[in-house]
Amino acid sequence: MRLALSLALFVALPVAGFAGGDETAPPKPAVKCDSGFVYDEKTKKCVSATNHRLDVDTLYQAVRALSYEGRYADAQAVLAAMPAEDDRTLTYMGFTHRKMGQTDVAMAYYARALDRNPANVLARSYMGQGFVEAGNIAAALDELRAIRAHGGTGTWAEASLRTAIATGQTFNW
Repeated sequence: MRLALSLALFVALPVAGFAGGDETAPPKPAVKCDSGFVYDEKTKKCVSATNHRLDVDTLYQAVRALSYEGRYADAQAVLAAMPAEDDRTLTYMGFTHRKMGQTDVAMAYYARALDRNPANVLARSYMGQGFVEAGNIAAALDELRAIRAHGGTGTWAEASLRTAIATGQTFNW
């Protein structure tokens, strides 16, 4: 009982609610492209993910959009066109593997992302959500503390992990 009350208070503080700021979920993608293609803002067309004119940020946004749609294998195809050891690439490789049921592979990717960038609060949130799915709330709380210690209070990463710990429900983006 004391642990449950302590957990509830820890998860609820210091952010109040989900209104405003970076606590909201990422927006749904406006344009859907076929497998292996991403939307290019400059040309206003779907182009091949291996198009070398695309910058990493454009590819990253495409990966987020595909993941949001539950198209994890397609997201991995785009990730293959990104720098393999970039912490964002590693984070989303972990995320897509976790969502496809490959938890051990996912955790290894998250760990590599955090080796590259310990302040990657999104990797910490996704790893923490993996811990929630596995029933390891203590490890999830450790990730929540680390998110806050790295300046992630008030971000979507913090809010989504806090909610996952409190409800047991994880997120698909």
